[in-house]
Amino acid sequence: MGLGLPGSLAVMKKRLPGLGLCVAIALVATGLGALVPVVGAPVFGIVIGAVLAAFLKPGTVTDAGAAWSGKYVLQASVVVFGTGLSIVEVLRTGWHSLPVMLGTLAIALLGAWLIGRALGLDGDVRTLIGVGTGICGASAIAATQSVIRAKSSDVAYAIGTIFTFNVIAVVTFPFIGRALGMSDHSFGLWAGTAINDTSSVVAASFSFSAAAGAYGIVVKLTRTLMIVPITVALALYKRRQEVRADAAAGGAAAEEPPGRISWNKVVPMFLVWFLVAVLVDSLGVIPQAWHPYLSQLGTFMITVALAGIGLGTRVGVLRQAGLRPLVLGASLWVLVALSSLGLQAATHTL
Repeated sequence: MGLGLPGSLAVMKKRLPGLGLCVAIALVATGLGALVPVVGAPVFGIVIGAVLAAFLKPGTVTDAGAAWSGKYVLQASVVVFGTGLSIVEVLRTGWHSLPVMLGTLAIALLGAWLIGRALGLDGDVRTLIGVGTGICGASAIAATQSVIRAKSSDVAYAIGTIFTFNVIAVVTFPFIGRALGMSDHSFGLWAGTAINDTSSVVAASFSFSAAAGAYGIVVKLTRTLMIVPITVALALYKRRQEVRADAAAGGAAAEEPPGRISWNKVVPMFLVWFLVAVLVDSLGVIPQAWHPYLSQLGTFMITVALAGIGLGTRVGVLRQAGLRPLVLGASLWVLVALSSLGLQAATHTL
């Protein structure tokens, strides 16, 4: 007869092998990311995880920990990234940049819905690629995945697509910006609104100039705050769908009518903690000297989480979508890049 363990300890013991493997993958991915910064550790994390998944059978000892990492470590990483966002810095970007940021976001989301439907892509894939393109790459995908509960394969599609066009943007944007004769300010705004991942924004904008890099980072951080309203809207939409489905099946309709939504079931707690982290940083509680280390911690955590998602991905499932996610990603990338320039011209910020 076994000794038996308290429930929480037994669950923790069950998760440790998978979580340990995710951390090990993240350590390797971090080293590779330092060698090839244009790719970055998170992308290496999900790729290594997906490659290992091809050799692991479903139901292995690592499954529980990998799944837990892909959900909860992912949410925690979003909270940590909130410690680098200051409302004061957001306001300093100036209201004149908001039309460009909001316009490109609307175009990315609408384009994802229309073009994704035309391509016959699953709704979750469309949503993840749309928010990843329109807001901030992996962080937005992480937040969105937590509320729509997308499959690991859908997250892998989105991450791979966003990564592909981030790399292209880092290489091509500085040349295009110089060819167009863009100012430091306009290029920083362009990079901050048309490139997804923060590290890619930094790489592209600082390649143009130090001034463009400084402004591009602030624009990108301001854009990241859009995680909050978009995630809440998606959570509300998802909850309404669930309530209506329950009502149609004669289930929870009595507890929660379709016209009434319980907010405690809509707004995920990690989003509340994200806002708390932003507020704490805005009040100056977090020393500036801590920001680089917190950023590194957030990146490592999201790498651990994406390793878990990679371990839950099956290559055979990815093949079913073929090139369609890349076509959607390419279309959105071009749309957002051109609309950012067009909106700058219309608002006299180009």
